[in-house]
Amino acid sequence: MKNSLVWFQNDLRIQDNTSLTHACEASDQVIGVYCFDPRHFFEGDFGFVKTGKFRAKFLLESVRNLQEQLTSLNISLLVHLGKPEEVVPSIVDEYKISNFFFQKEWTRDERIVRESLLSALPDSVNIQTYYDQFLFHPEEIPFDNAKDIPMVFTAFRKKLEKYAAVRKPLPAPKSLPTSNLLAKESKIPSLEDLGHSQYKMDERTAFPFKGGEINAWERLDHYFWQTEQLKEYKQTRNGLVGTDYSSKFSPWLANGCISARSIYAEVRNFEKTVHKNSSTYWMIFELIWRDFFKYISLKFGDNIFHLGGILKKEYEWKSDPEILKQWTEGRTKYDFVNANMKELAAMGWMSNRGRQNVASFWAKEMEQDWRIGASYFESLLVDYDVHSNWGNWMYNAGVGNDPRDRKFNIERQAEMYDSDHRFRNLWNQ
Repeated sequence: MKNSLVWFQNDLRIQDNTSLTHACEASDQVIGVYCFDPRHFFEGDFGFVKTGKFRAKFLLESVRNLQEQLTSLNISLLVHLGKPEEVVPSIVDEYKISNFFFQKEWTRDERIVRESLLSALPDSVNIQTYYDQFLFHPEEIPFDNAKDIPMVFTAFRKKLEKYAAVRKPLPAPKSLPTSNLLAKESKIPSLEDLGHSQYKMDERTAFPFKGGEINAWERLDHYFWQTEQLKEYKQTRNGLVGTDYSSKFSPWLANGCISARSIYAEVRNFEKTVHKNSSTYWMIFELIWRDFFKYISLKFGDNIFHLGGILKKEYEWKSDPEILKQWTEGRTKYDFVNANMKELAAMGWMSNRGRQNVASFWAKEMEQDWRIGASYFESLLVDYDVHSNWGNWMYNAGVGNDPRDRKFNIERQAEMYDSDHRFRNLWNQ
């Protein structure tokens, strides 16, 4: 018998999941495993818990939904609070696993865990890994290797749009025989088990949604098909108040509850059956931005975490605890920065427009170590994605991919995007 194990990480879905699809095709029995790695809930290098309560709650919801989805396919998801390199080898041994499937990760912490885990597995295990986070798969892009990725987004985008194609998303696998479902029930940890206390959702929130594949597709159905908000996306995406000024897909994308390919396919379907305009294009444009930062991290490796960034620039960065306190508590000289920082602290969400302004203030105006800001975002943002977060922070700090090295005029930005003070009044009460 061929028994296969699928290690779920940031791919918490059954639709368009390459590892799961191939495991089901190649195996007599399939088991899933997810590990809540304790190291993700410790303090990081800059004093913030790496996975704060907002991210943790969304992750728990996503894993719970994945377990339900897999059960519908007669596949058990074993859930452990433990290090993958310790948990997985014991499962491999207990269930006589011959095939091991998982999504490729390449950033520092994930790479260290993967190497440690694989070294603990017996040589007899057949290991299958897949790049499954991208819109444009690495095998489909018009570059020979990661080193050829352009430094400027526009050059990257134009070449992909001209020469590359997006793979069709895979359907969910067919249900396996009921005999595949193990009787062993895995208990999912509580928020308290992960070091956090329960909290109530702030009623002002622009992101009242829950994690999980089912909720991701319900959101897409609402934004595309029920309300057709997609037709207005380009005009409204810089909004600040409410649930529908933008798609809000990013938390589900960050956890892999839905794939970029699936969203792309739905956009193309919308264009064929409802309407095609600059807004439908802009949704794809933003998905390409997401790909860009993934390819930049693939190209530059650990440099995305270094003070000099991928440009290796030397600035006189500062680290003032009082300025940090004022920034995180929303007590700066700008009411626009303050409102955005209060929103982040209260609910783990911030608009795209807000992120750019608060990052510019922190790195360009206050000249504080940009990595501190990136780490604070890592802890709080419900949609934290290692590639986009660190890529965007480098970009805003002038050590990344911004060829113009711009600094935001925050007062002008506030008047452009919050001229009626609606957002600032909401959060600066």
